[in-house]
Amino acid sequence: MINTRIVTSKNKNMKSLRITLVLILFISCNSDKVKYNNVFDSPLLYSKTVKELNNLVMQNNFAPIVASRNYTYANIAAYEVVALADSRFVSFAGRIKHLAAVPMPDTVNCNFNYAALLAFCKVGEAVTFPEGSMKDYVAKLDSMAEASGMPSAMQKASKQLADSVANHILRWSKKDNYAQTRTDEKYTITEEPGRWIPTPPAYAQALEPNWNKIRPMLMDSANQFLAPPPPVFDIKNKSSKFYQEVLAVKNAGDSLTTEQKHIADFWDDLGNRTIVEGHYMFTAKKFSPPGHWMNIVGIAAQKSNADFSTTVYAYAKTAIAGFDAFIQCWDEKFRSNVIRPETVINKYIDAEWRPYLQTPPFPEYTCGHSTVSSSAAEALTSIFGDHFAYTDSSELEFGIKNRSFTSFKAAAIENNWARFYGGIHFHNSCIISTDFGSQVGQLVNDKLKTPVQIIK
Repeated sequence: MINTRIVTSKNKNMKSLRITLVLILFISCNSDKVKYNNVFDSPLLYSKTVKELNNLVMQNNFAPIVASRNYTYANIAAYEVVALADSRFVSFAGRIKHLAAVPMPDTVNCNFNYAALLAFCKVGEAVTFPEGSMKDYVAKLDSMAEASGMPSAMQKASKQLADSVANHILRWSKKDNYAQTRTDEKYTITEEPGRWIPTPPAYAQALEPNWNKIRPMLMDSANQFLAPPPPVFDIKNKSSKFYQEVLAVKNAGDSLTTEQKHIADFWDDLGNRTIVEGHYMFTAKKFSPPGHWMNIVGIAAQKSNADFSTTVYAYAKTAIAGFDAFIQCWDEKFRSNVIRPETVINKYIDAEWRPYLQTPPFPEYTCGHSTVSSSAAEALTSIFGDHFAYTDSSELEFGIKNRSFTSFKAAAIENNWARFYGGIHFHNSCIISTDFGSQVGQLVNDKLKTPVQIIK
């Protein structure tokens, strides 16, 4: 009896030890899982990754319209990854009618957020030169995966998923006519009254005069939303609509308040401003309008505590809205070819007058920044709501203090005044641009709805 009890007690102790070891192993594994999930569940990490591309676009002097292409394809790649795993979101395939479904990859043992980040980086690098420009950042993401305890098999599977989706998006991107337009004819400069000509100080050629040939994401064509003709060029008749628009720009520029200058500076977003000092000419770099709105997406996502998938969706939808808005706007710019205020005022009113902001190198009508801003505002409003108040700190890195807004649409309206205060647009152009950018944004909202409400 004594021996039996000893054996029984011994067996119980061994069983208890085995259970304890299993629990320790389970807790340890689960702890590792929680660790790498916490790392890659962070929406701030995705925003940081978008900002990495934003910096790259700025450093490499991409025009705003081309920058919109870079952000759009990269964010779509990330979105298509998260849509595979999160039932709240549906692939853009078919909704963007020329985007085919992603070939169903093996998603067993994947970390989808890690894969989304890698897909973003691969596409972002491919559409933004130089090659290998995001290599160091990707290496940091890989190091984070290893340090967080992510199993090597999961890392490998996630990378394979990222490559599969990224390659699919890149093949699709190459059919958007971008490469073909690189060799199209440039803008023809003539002496026709009222027609745009290059402006000081760089007198640069017109940027992307053939952008209306780029394949839209959701619009049926570049001229689906056709703006009305601009006011007829009539500088001799002081009661004409055109003359009144010119005079309003000059008068505003001659009496700007400190607040109006701040508004103009805040929304300047001229990616490459030419500075001339004596015999020297150099360029000051900033991000362009789509880069500014990418920053605003990150601010909104953080304030609303949006999760990773929702953050990716917000970036992708806003980028798409901006992409199509630029196509709509550039179609009108190079149809109407309207002269800039600076040129008119210098030739007919005051040869010494200069706008507060530097005039960008393309026709005046319609306003690109106003079009893109109102389109982006519509996309963001559909996600975060009509009265989403926020403070925009995007310009701090350029020494420009923050501005606060009661809504995204309020920010877009302020942008109208910014272009007018800056002396680079007629206010009529800004008002019309806001209307048509909004129409583009509403189209994006209609076609890219989510099955469920994602922000409570």
